[in-house]
Amino acid sequence: MRLWLLALLGLAVLAGMCRPQRRRTRPALPSITNRTFIDACVRAHNKHRSEVRPAAANMLYMTWDAALARTARAWANKCLFKHSPYLETKFMSHPHYAVVGENIWTGSYQIFDATTAIKSWNSEVNSYDFQTHKCTNICGHYTQVVWDNSHKVGCAVVFCNTATGIRNAAHFVCNYAPG
Repeated sequence: MRLWLLALLGLAVLAGMCRPQRRRTRPALPSITNRTFIDACVRAHNKHRSEVRPAAANMLYMTWDAALARTARAWANKCLFKHSPYLETKFMSHPHYAVVGENIWTGSYQIFDATTAIKSWNSEVNSYDFQTHKCTNICGHYTQVVWDNSHKVGCAVVFCNTATGIRNAAHFVCNYAPG
């Protein structure tokens, strides 16, 4: 009887060890064609642009550009928190715009929200001196968001196992034209 119980217990343990491992699925982050994502990106940019004080005389309304979004996705897929070197070569990042700008945000995929990421860039307004038109600290993300000549934006978010030392990261890139 004991032998039978031990054999049964052994089979149960073995069956548990032979069970196929569950594959980890990547979390669902919005694609560059997701209408809700596109609207959130464009709306957040235009909201912050409309809040510039003193108001810019020639601030252009931002609209979505699919080519910029594809470029943003291609760079975001590298999971690097640094600017794309392709931005330095004219017409390398967009077929119609010689110069393209870029902002990058990386954080936990569980808390990713495009509006919040864009708001974090805009918060650098506190480091921008409107008298001298210079930054007292980091404010390049802010100036890119409110650059009055830019009127096209394309953004992408991808899941990265690790990006900038953050595990299970959402890596969010927005490209701007003209930059």
